[in-house]
Amino acid sequence: MPNRTMVLGVIGADVHAVGNQILNFAFTQAGFNVVNLGVMVSQEEFIEAAIESGAQAIVVSSLYGHGELDCRGLRDKCDEAGLKGILLYVGGNIVVGKQPFEEVEKRFHAMGFDKVFGPGTPPEVTIEALIKDFEAREKAAENA
Repeated sequence: MPNRTMVLGVIGADVHAVGNQILNFAFTQAGFNVVNLGVMVSQEEFIEAAIESGAQAIVVSSLYGHGELDCRGLRDKCDEAGLKGILLYVGGNIVVGKQPFEEVEKRFHAMGFDKVFGPGTPPEVTIEALIKDFEAREKAAENA
């Protein structure tokens, strides 16, 4: 079976645990190996866990609105730590106030995130995206 390991956590000073547990359950039920770091996770903790577990993806959750600040620089730190190309997903209430999602998505893509999910995105949407991305990488590895 291919490696479908991900690191999941709530970034920064955010203590919203319910969504994290829902995602953990949904991702595990979908067959992913989930390393759940819980709440109040630093960028460095995400990176260390990804290295230790051999994860193929980091899934960052945030609900308190400061995700944009908390996520800045994560792609660069991943690259520097030898995780170049790891899938980076982010979702939840990731910015302060009501902002057009298209603009928020563009900013997070510019920060190096592969996928960006707005508030209230059902886990199934994220799971579908993860499966597609994992399968694409597995196919690329087979053809390499």
